[in-house]
Amino acid sequence: MSAPAAPSNANHRRIAGKLVIATHNAGKLVEMRELLTPFGITATSAGELNLPEPEETGETFRDNARIKAEAAAKATSLPSFSDDSGLVVDALNGEPGIYSARWAGPEKDFNAAMLRIDTMLRRRGALTPERRTAHFVSALCVAWPDGHLEEFEARVDGSIVWPPRGSKGFGYDPFFLPDGYATTFGEMSSEEKHGLPPRGLGLSHRARAFVKLAEACLA
Repeated sequence: MSAPAAPSNANHRRIAGKLVIATHNAGKLVEMRELLTPFGITATSAGELNLPEPEETGETFRDNARIKAEAAAKATSLPSFSDDSGLVVDALNGEPGIYSARWAGPEKDFNAAMLRIDTMLRRRGALTPERRTAHFVSALCVAWPDGHLEEFEARVDGSIVWPPRGSKGFGYDPFFLPDGYATTFGEMSSEEKHGLPPRGLGLSHRARAFVKLAEACLA
């Protein structure tokens, strides 16, 4: 299973030198650094720089990725890279969607958020994998201080399992089973989940979006 490639476009801008990863999420930072490492990009994060977190007022993942990347680029005068991602559950009319992190509350209690989703699915009679379909979405944005933007988006389909399985990854990973696999994201190693070809399959939503970004903006 390979990630879709981005079309060649001479208007894309190459990323070089230092980059700010516009996140305060430690788990997301680890994944994004691992994706960037093979390209020789030196990355610091908004959290490490003590930048304030902008209010995510967008209506889509792409909107919120842009808000975060532009805020970091403006604050640092450096190119800034942001991801906005979340879980979309079909039987819940797309919830939690762009509010995925907020469902975990200020304490980032994703166990409580997963229990909430499972309870809502059970109340709707969604007990089988066919009724518990879901997908992860990742929207990536690179913003330059001069206003130039590069934006990419991808998804991975799967289903919700209960109880959650695995302690790897972060967020909703332990109860998301990607289609065609017997292990949840929470049971996969980082290389299995988001390792890029040829070593990995580029399986996760973030890896798939990153493949598009890398083909357009990285050497």
